[in-house]
Amino acid sequence: MNGILRPEGPLTLDTVAERIASLGNPVSGVLSVDLSGVSAIDSSAVALLLDWQRQARSRNVQLQFARAPENLRRLIAVYGVADLLPLTD
Repeated sequence: MNGILRPEGPLTLDTVAERIASLGNPVSGVLSVDLSGVSAIDSSAVALLLDWQRQARSRNVQLQFARAPENLRRLIAVYGVADLLPLTD
């Protein structure tokens, strides 16, 4: 299975709990997460991406995070998790 997930709107403390399940149930392949529609982020966004990565790995799915906003890229770097969250342009 190859596909694209496009979360939109804020990825903040107020919204991430409802988004945890939005990864769906991919069973194998590659899933690209296009983050260009994200309007606001905080550290909860990083936690959400890490959770999605954990879910994907448990299902033998490779996640690719694309078009991440610059402020999210900076948070990922600050928290030292860039190796766990592969970002593409």
